[in-house]
Amino acid sequence: MVRYIIRRLLWVIVLLFVVSAVTFVIFYELPSADPAVLRAGKSPDPTLIAQIRHSLGLDKPVYVQYWLYMKKVVLHFDFGYSFQDSQPVRKEILSRLPATISLTLGAVVVWLLVGLPVGIVSAIKRRSLADRISMGGALLAISAPVYWLGLLSLYLFAKDIGVIHIFDGSGTYTPFSQDPAKWFGSLLLPWLVLAASFAAFYARLLRANLIDVMGEDYIRTARAKGLPERTVIGRHGMRSAITPIVTALGLDIGILLSGAILTETVFNIPGIGRLAYEGIQNADLPVIQGTVLFGAFFIVVANLVVDIGYAFLDPRVRYS
Repeated sequence: MVRYIIRRLLWVIVLLFVVSAVTFVIFYELPSADPAVLRAGKSPDPTLIAQIRHSLGLDKPVYVQYWLYMKKVVLHFDFGYSFQDSQPVRKEILSRLPATISLTLGAVVVWLLVGLPVGIVSAIKRRSLADRISMGGALLAISAPVYWLGLLSLYLFAKDIGVIHIFDGSGTYTPFSQDPAKWFGSLLLPWLVLAASFAAFYARLLRANLIDVMGEDYIRTARAKGLPERTVIGRHGMRSAITPIVTALGLDIGILLSGAILTETVFNIPGIGRLAYEGIQNADLPVIQGTVLFGAFFIVVANLVVDIGYAFLDPRVRYS
């Protein structure tokens, strides 16, 4: 296991280098706005644009820019300065990380509390009315785009523009350290919107897995021993059926920690996803590169944690 973890950590380093290089290539090869022109403002003078390009280091060859950038990242954990406002990218990311963590963890709690019980009930009461209603609702939730569901929920339930004034609206995010009650209220609607499709997916996935598992021989043996049905489902069935859920959960958390761009944009939450969106709009390479690297790091670490967790959930899994 230790050797496996060391190999995976080395692979993480290689992967982050590859991701950073691909980001550089995409930024310079695909058509995009010139950061120097954007920063120069309206009707910019060519001389001013040249000066800005020189100050930002954009007049150097791409490979030189990449080398200097990765040197700062590796040696000093320095992601450079934003082309738009000259703020340190590392500081910007760290300042927005609590909002993204709050959004992600709250949504995870919501979709697990909703999705897992629905999946279990649907698997146990297969083809019943409850199963058909829950799976039909899950299909609708999966099909609804997050941005559409977010805008619709704001129109219907936001206190400022909604038809029914229930939840705090867009742009009301309050840090937990300032006011825990306002923090909870400002994130409640984003949590529900973000969790909707995930809860539906987890319910359908757990239902399918649990139905397959409950037909296995060891389940019939457990029932033949006279164990209560609750014990058979909880101790024997769920332990095998939950393994794919752990895989999906680890990856989903890693992806959301890298930035829930649509949700943060719709609800104007100052998180990493919103920062990445602003960086793309402004052709701000340091911001784009920094958020992409953070996202890749979260995803590969989540993958590693999931692989390690397999060994504890399923004794048959061993790494060498």
